[in-house]
Parts: sequence; C-alpha cells; structure tokens
Amino acid sequence: MKAPIRLALRWLLALAYGYAGWAHLARPAPFLAIMPPWVPAPDLVVALTGVAEIAGAIGLMVPTTRKAAGWGLALYALCVWPANFHHAIANVAIGGETLSWWYHGPRLAAQPLIIWWALWASSATDWPFNRDRRSNLPP
Repeated sequence: MKAPIRLALRWLLALAYGYAGWAHLARPAPFLAIMPPWVPAPDLVVALTGVAEIAGAIGLMVPTTRKAAGWGLALYALCVWPANFHHAIANVAIGGETLSWWYHGPRLAAQPLIIWWALWASSATDWPFNRDRRSNLPP
C-alpha cells in the first residue's frame, strides 16, 4: 500500500517542483519581490533556484538519482525558507496585492512537511512509517 502512495506523492512533488522551476525562469518578478535584501545577485539566485527545482524534479523520477534529488530538494526547501519569512514579515506585495497571515501562517508551518515530503517521496527516509519492528518484541 505504501508504494503506490509514495509513487503518487513523488509524481505530485516532481510536477510541483517542475512547475515552480519553470515559473522561476519564465516569471521571476514575484520571486525577486520576496527575496530578502541581504541575498546577493537576486536575479542569479532566482534563476539558479529555478534550475535547481527542475533538476530536482527530474532527479526524483530517475531511480539512480532519486535519493540525491530528495536530499537536494529538502535542502533547497530549507534554504528558501528565509524568503518565505521575509515575504510574510515584510508584507511584500506581489502584483500590487499582499497576502494575509491566513496564507503566510500555514505556508511557513508547512515548510518542514515539504522538507520531509522530499525525503520520503525519494525513499531517502521511511520515517515514521517503517519503525523498527524488533522494538515491539517482548524482552
């Protein structure tokens, strides 16, 4: 049962990252807007993050690169978290519109789940579903 769910979530994650990567390259303005001011060369960083997302999405679908892609996407999600915080705290408008904490709160709270999702979908971890069954044996 776990294998079909993992496969479906892997495809969903790959599609999401593939689309996000394309968006970073095709429409960088929203991503540039939420970039913290301390990030150097924001145009280059947005372009590189787009390439990283696309590479990670492809890597998830290739068995020999799947785990590395999962670790890479998990690290990527951790590294872009500051931009999400900046977007929320600075109340950055995108296209003239700001988003409320009804968006930002769940988005920020979901980042650890997105990190775990990349690791689990890539089979880099089985946690918490494959616990050591020996620990359930009587002494």
